[in-house]
Amino acid sequence: MRRVSKITAACAITAALALTGTACGSSSDETSTGSDNGQMKIGMAYDVGGRGDNSFNDSAARGLDKAKAEFDAKTKELTAKNGESKADREQRLQSLAEGGYNPVIAVGFAYKDAVDKIAPQFPKVSFGLVDSVADAKNVDSIVFTEEQGSYLAGVAAALKSKDGQVGFIGGVDLPLIKKFAAGFQQGVLDTNPKAKVQIQYLSTGSDLSGFGSPDKGKAAAKGMLDKGVDVVFAAAGGSGAGSIEAVAGQKGAWSIGVDSDQAMDPALAKYKDTILTSVVKNVDTGVFDLVKSVKDGKPLTGTQTYSLAKGGVSLTTTGDHLTDIQAQLDAAKKKIVDGTIKVKSTT
Repeated sequence: MRRVSKITAACAITAALALTGTACGSSSDETSTGSDNGQMKIGMAYDVGGRGDNSFNDSAARGLDKAKAEFDAKTKELTAKNGESKADREQRLQSLAEGGYNPVIAVGFAYKDAVDKIAPQFPKVSFGLVDSVADAKNVDSIVFTEEQGSYLAGVAAALKSKDGQVGFIGGVDLPLIKKFAAGFQQGVLDTNPKAKVQIQYLSTGSDLSGFGSPDKGKAAAKGMLDKGVDVVFAAAGGSGAGSIEAVAGQKGAWSIGVDSDQAMDPALAKYKDTILTSVVKNVDTGVFDLVKSVKDGKPLTGTQTYSLAKGGVSLTTTGDHLTDIQAQLDAAKKKIVDGTIKVKSTT
């Protein structure tokens, strides 16, 4: 789907691309802290953009930081680069497992194949996979009901839009991002059947550049604004910063952030008055839960689904922009939680 001052230099899932070499020959951002001496060792493999992306990877980083502090753990962080091969991702996970890190946490669906291959080779190591479901038995698959949080964002967009024209910008045309689009569109239309939802993706297929191209996000948002859209939700990693910037330049328009509370990010603070809300995906909770389970000697395995009911996804209230519509949002949330509203995961 987690910070933004670095996004302008980004060429992948978000902003902070301070890329260095790894043993597998790919560029990666590596940070290692602490000493062995019996310490718990936690390995984190970020997706492109890594720590500092103001969104998805940063949410995972918060969970790592909490675990490091609470358990006095040693941590090592490696970051993928845009356009790398499956072998690069495999080598990244293998190097962490061989280095004695346990758990090893892979952030992003793009690691699924690598986890499926490497995890069975290290049966005594607990692996975590965020945003996809792995086949190996020693893996905790950490997934979220993104469509549910996005539904609430759609309700908010419909209620705040002056004429019912809203837009969705997806980083890459992939099933995961389509969950955001589907929930958002359903929330808008359930609230205002006469509304129109424009949906646009910045890249397709294996081209993940749509997650780290703020210029593309800005251009897409500007194009929508020029067509009368006045609320834009971008689920596009680092590209979302460009969308937020574009919306801030349009009087009366609102942007909706994703994965982290983007109105609270120092690099986006100047736009906070036009950030209506953010659809937060609490990756940090999933990361911390896995680390704690390993620390307790009872590693989580299988699929852990962090839903709206469990606080896995939510809308932020920074700036109090939702105060006048909070009752409607609470009513919609209740209906999702009790099953009255079934949120679609495909458009």
